[in-house]
Amino acid sequence: MTKAANPCLGIKKYSESGRDVYVEDDLFRKVYDHADQPTRDAMDLAYLTDQRPQDTLLHDERDIHDNFLHIDQGKTGKKLRMEVTGELMAVINRIRARKAGYKIVSTALVVNEKGERMTLDTLRRRFRDARRKAGVRDNEFQFRGLRAKAGTDKTDSTGDIRQAQRQLGHTSVTMTEHYVRNRRGDKVKPTK
Repeated sequence: MTKAANPCLGIKKYSESGRDVYVEDDLFRKVYDHADQPTRDAMDLAYLTDQRPQDTLLHDERDIHDNFLHIDQGKTGKKLRMEVTGELMAVINRIRARKAGYKIVSTALVVNEKGERMTLDTLRRRFRDARRKAGVRDNEFQFRGLRAKAGTDKTDSTGDIRQAQRQLGHTSVTMTEHYVRNRRGDKVKPTK
């Protein structure tokens, strides 16, 4: 028994260390090569748009206008306009071409082999199956790790964490630093 007004006073909180796994390109490719086409579409979109799995599945053709993919992040409500250019444009065109052959036409970008919007449970199962076929352990590569990979790669390629911050939809650089920290380690040069 305690004499404190609040029985929780004096109790040490459990502090989480966070994930520090960075999905290397060869590991990504290994799982990608064993994935079915709808899962590949989801992986490409998640990486290129830097969005959470559930937000990736909500990408919709109706959200593409003025050469931008308009994104409303589900967790934070943050709105982004992602320019549809380069690899993202190629992926969207590939998806549209595949969808054109289906009887059922969904406006969702990530669809199954029947043309129906893919659910989060289906994506998780298919990704797990591809990962297992590739011989990759669960803790080595989780689908949600694509968001951290994309943020880290954006920071590395541009040299500007603020660009990754905007793409991730973070309100502060501190959150982005927390997100990309310890993923690959700092780039340093030798003494001489």
